[in-house]
Amino acid sequence: MARLSETDARALVLRAFCAAGMHCDMAQDAAEMLVLAEMMGIGTHGLARVEPYVARMRDGGVNPEALPVITAPAPALRQVDGQNGLGAAVAIRATRAAMEAASNVGVGAAFCRASSHLGALAPQLLHVAEAGFAGFFTTNTSPMIAPAGGARATIGNAPVGIVVPDVGGQHVLLDMALSVAARSKVRRAAANGAPIPDTWATDADGQPTTDATEAMKGMMQAIGGAKGANLSLCLDLLAGGLSGAAMLSEVPNANIDTKSIANVGHLFIVFDAAKLMSSEALSARLEDAHRLVKESANPMTAAQSAPRLPGTRALAALARARADGLEIKLELLEQLRTLAVA
Repeated sequence: MARLSETDARALVLRAFCAAGMHCDMAQDAAEMLVLAEMMGIGTHGLARVEPYVARMRDGGVNPEALPVITAPAPALRQVDGQNGLGAAVAIRATRAAMEAASNVGVGAAFCRASSHLGALAPQLLHVAEAGFAGFFTTNTSPMIAPAGGARATIGNAPVGIVVPDVGGQHVLLDMALSVAARSKVRRAAANGAPIPDTWATDADGQPTTDATEAMKGMMQAIGGAKGANLSLCLDLLAGGLSGAAMLSEVPNANIDTKSIANVGHLFIVFDAAKLMSSEALSARLEDAHRLVKESANPMTAAQSAPRLPGTRALAALARARADGLEIKLELLEQLRTLAVA
């Protein structure tokens, strides 16, 4: 294992993206988001994503020279044409545009089209929380879930992202895919030859499987069955349908075809929390929420499994990484160094 500071990790990813031909200010935004994901303990959407993103830029699936175009059709609305750019950079610019609208009128919504896979929502959510905004985020993805009653993947695994800011930094932060488990976990299990629970995914014939390699040929299972599938479908219609992006099975799988232009859609809605109550009052309410959740604990349960508000572990991981640095595999570090001088 190797250990990197946040500054060094960002600089390394920045060099890798700039070497791939990205506008360096876009590359800087993307590097910030991916390093934050890594520091928050979301390694599947952190530094490991740099190489496949570079491959998509190399093969034409992502435009490295993209500079998003942002328009304002109404005071609270922003439309973002991502110009087929790297999703992490497109998304943070769209998020900032939504924050600008919310600063003016209390709420802002940015609808993005012509983007690509943005990675984890958590870093984007943290960005708005640190500025004092609450938020609701989602994005569509390539299809991996069948509709209720369907037999083939038609719906993307649209995640739900929600954040409520705390002036003391103890933000409530939820970043949750609507499959029982994230597809990245199945991919990692397949790469390691490890089994998965049979509730995670199906094989190519639609049968539940514990074989991660077979699961990569099949579909993910939605949380709550039909309810989860329909929720993901409706989020896809908001993020993809209303933005003018691709939707449902129109979104190609860029993991399989790095030349495909994904035209992913994102939706970022932010609220200026300070216009609703003071930051101190909101912090007090969140402290009450923490207390109420903790009071539900089973006294027979171990402390590490006690109930907590969403985001507690991610923020703790971020604090540790900022204090001690990021621990990453030497193989990944060498891969990033190679990309940085390509």
